[in-house]
Amino acid sequence: MNQSVLGLYFEDFVIGDEIRHSLSKTIFESDNNFFSLLTMNHHPVHTNIDYASKNQHGKILVVGTLVFSLAVGITVPDISGKAVANLEYECIKHLNPVFLNDTIYVRSKILDKRESKSKPDRGIVYVESIAYNQEGVDVLSFRRKVLVKKRGN
Repeated sequence: MNQSVLGLYFEDFVIGDEIRHSLSKTIFESDNNFFSLLTMNHHPVHTNIDYASKNQHGKILVVGTLVFSLAVGITVPDISGKAVANLEYECIKHLNPVFLNDTIYVRSKILDKRESKSKPDRGIVYVESIAYNQEGVDVLSFRRKVLVKKRGN
């Protein structure tokens, strides 16, 4: 049996490549409730069915930062499994609402990469990730820079 591999080395990333991540996650009511409590986001659109039913979407919305956190987590085995650090997140966009029982998938595109100027054993990978639901509707996008080990280090 072969050992599973967590992440890619800097050399493995190819500018322009797209990765369709194999992980996915259905967001249950308990996920949304726990995350709301943990992060102290008590807005009733996330926790109150009656309130949510009388607003724009007519049902509970999943907390946007939960969707973001899940999307980042889904990408870890491919993007940041060999990371030294996440350096920057930028341009986070909530494209469409996410509701309870939606399933989140993610695809990522390698936008750029460069060797570190100060540490020869690593490089910086610039990636854009897009989360989408079970219907193929894009719900969130973000870009990040990840400091990744080079092979043999």
